[in-house]
Amino acid sequence: MQHESSWMTPMFILCEGTRPSLKPSENSQNFAEMLPTEMSVRIFGELDTESLCSASRTCRLWHHIIEQSEQLWRQQCSLVRAVCQREVDRDRRDGLSWKVTLVRNFTRSRVKADWLRGRYSGVRSADELGRSMTPLDVETWGEILQAELDR
Repeated sequence: MQHESSWMTPMFILCEGTRPSLKPSENSQNFAEMLPTEMSVRIFGELDTESLCSASRTCRLWHHIIEQSEQLWRQQCSLVRAVCQREVDRDRRDGLSWKVTLVRNFTRSRVKADWLRGRYSGVRSADELGRSMTPLDVETWGEILQAELDR
C-alpha cells in the first residue's frame, strides 16, 4: 500500500525485516548500517549492561551485532567480576560463554554489592527485603557476615 510507505522510516523497515540488513539504506539514520561492525561494537561498548540489553531490543541489526559480540559481553562481565570474582571465574572454567556468565551473575552481583555496602544492615524481617534477593553461595554469605561484623 502506497499510503503506508509514506510514514515508514528506515528504522521501522529494518526492524520489520526477517534478517538484519547489512547494506545502508538511502536515508538511513541508523549508525550501525553506516559503520563497520567493529565501530558499532565500540559504540555499544560505551553502554552499561541494562542499556546494552535495551539497545539489543531496538532492531534486528542492533540485536545481531550485540548478540554476536563476545567482546561486549566480556567487557560487561568484567564489571560483574569485580563483585563476584569467584562465581564468574567458576562459570568461565565450566565453559560458559561470557553472555551466559553475565546473565547468571548480574543480579547476584547487584545483591551482593548492596549487602556489602550495608543496604540491608537494618532489615528486621524478610518482608523488608522484598523481591530483590537471589541465591548466594556459602563464601558470599561469609563475606557479607564479615562485612556486617566490621560495621
